[in-house]
Order: sequence, then C-alpha cells, then structure tokens
Amino acid sequence: MDLDWREKLKLLEQEIGSFEMSKLEDVERFRIKYLGSKNVLKDYFALMVQIPATERKEFGAVINSLKDLANELFTKSKDQFEESKRKSEPVADLSLPGLENGQGSRHPISIVMDRIVEIFSKIGFEVAEEREIEDDWHNFTALNTPDDHPARDMQDTFYLKDFAQHLLRTHTSSVQARYMTQNKPPFRILAPGRVYRNETVSARSHCQFHQVEGLYVDKGVSMADLKQTLLFFAKEMFGEDVKIRLRPSYFPFTEPSAEMDIYWGLKDETDHRITKGTGWLEILGCGMVDPAVLENCGIDPKVYSGFAFGMGIERQAMLLYKIPDIRYYFENDLRFLKQFKPIMS
Repeated sequence: MDLDWREKLKLLEQEIGSFEMSKLEDVERFRIKYLGSKNVLKDYFALMVQIPATERKEFGAVINSLKDLANELFTKSKDQFEESKRKSEPVADLSLPGLENGQGSRHPISIVMDRIVEIFSKIGFEVAEEREIEDDWHNFTALNTPDDHPARDMQDTFYLKDFAQHLLRTHTSSVQARYMTQNKPPFRILAPGRVYRNETVSARSHCQFHQVEGLYVDKGVSMADLKQTLLFFAKEMFGEDVKIRLRPSYFPFTEPSAEMDIYWGLKDETDHRITKGTGWLEILGCGMVDPAVLENCGIDPKVYSGFAFGMGIERQAMLLYKIPDIRYYFENDLRFLKQFKPIMS
C-alpha cells in the first residue's frame, strides 16, 4: 500500500463527509456509491488480508464506522428533501365543502318485502322468522302432506345429502307450522323469507326465491275475514281502485282454497303477455286453514279456525317495477340495483 491504511480511510471519511447533495438525484448517487451492492467500502474490506493480524480489529472498526457515517448522512439528506417536498405541496383548504358520499340503494326484493310487512302490520300482523334448513315434518307432514300424498309431487325439493329428513324449505308455510306448535291462539303472523325449489332457472322461475306467508288463527275466523284482509292489502299495495277476485283452487293445508287475482289491465303488449290476454293476474294463494293442520299442531279445530295466504315477492316486484327477468335479482349488477327507490305509502 502506498499510504498507510489509516490515512486511506481518513481520506475516505473526508470524501464521504464532503459529498455534495444539492438535489434528490445526488442523494441517490451517494447511496449507490457508499451503500449500494457494489459500494467502495467493499473494496476496503477486501484489503483485510493485507492488514497485519494485530491491526485487523481496529481496521474493521474504522470501516464499520465509515459505513455508519454514510448511512447517517444518507438518511438525513433523504429526510430533508422529503420534508421540503411535503412543505412545497399545497395545503388542503379545510374550509372547502367535503366530497359527498353517494347513497346506496335497497334491493328491490327488500323494498317490496318491507312494504308488504308494513301493510300487514297496520292490521295487527307480527313478523315471525324461522330456519331455512327445515325438517320433513314441519315442511310437509304437519301441513297435511304425508309421505304418500300426491301434493308432494308438485314441488321438487332439495334434500340434504347426509341428513335424509332435512331439506331446504320449499315454502315459508313451515314457519306457520313451527309457530302453531309453540304458541297458543289467537295470533296473526307474517312469515317473510327465502325458499328453495329444484326448478329450471329461466326468465320467469328460479331455484331460490322469496315468499311472504300470512296466518291468522282465532275463534270464529271466516272466509269473509280472509277476503277483507286481502282486499285491504291489494288497495294499499296497488291503489284504492284495484279490483280483486278469488278463484277456487287446491292446497293441501287449506280447505277451502283459492287463488287471488288482481285486475292489471290491458293497456299495452306487455299487459297482454303477462295476463295472457285476460287482464287478470294471479298474485297469491290462500284459504281457510285445514282442521287437520290445526290438529297436527296441537290446536283444537272445534274451538279455533284460521286463514292463511302466501305470495311470491319476486312476482310482486316484477309487477311494480316492470322487471322482465327474475334472474336480474340475483346477479348483483349495480347498474340494475341502484335504480330502485322505496315504495311510498
């Protein structure tokens, strides 16, 4: 070595300390030269083998102190430039009005379901909710649909693979069965919720959909009470001038049974299509609770009577909002969902 290693390292210390860093690019050049993967200090470490053994400890300590010095100068200069940059940036004007947060919107199914619940709550109906995974007894047997009953062929059911007696409920009537076995009349309940049937998905049907079931049990309940209740609902939902009609039908858990239509009109081609040219549109099924169902649930049919009704929420929403395809409800497309507003009373 031409110079003593101490003198060389002293010169290197002066070089590091006097490195001019007037802009951010200089700071980066400093980092590469003295702290990068190929920095000059590594060349000095390579000289370790040429240093007398008695001086190697001192040599290593000086090299490490130079490395610490380079780190300190780099960090200090970098922080100064970043602080200067922050100060030069425009300060937010806190007096300016804030950005408005866009409001979300309710799903059309939720809007219509809430409106139905609101209407029936005006005449004393309370909401009752239950499980979606139901047992066979509450979904079928309690509702006058035994194993060999032909009505079971009317709906294909999703049974659980490892639990043969459990299924995804096919209607919210199962809520009525559970409520009647756990409570004593009189009562008026409304059971909204999701149900499942093994149907082909199309523009008019889906394997999952929503229903609202109603049940009223008391002494002396008649078919006239059922009709007046449904007329009240139809007027609240579709307007004071709405016309309804009840047609005889069949359901295993009601007797007599009926389907209720509203007069939708024949104003345009869509009306002709959805009403099949009649102007009338079915919106729900109903009837007097079969005495066998009351007896199955522990209620004396000689003392009490009742009526029940059930309607699909998707159908109601499609009518009110002119929605042409039931699949839109389940696609979570914000372009579709954000356009709906609550139905005003």
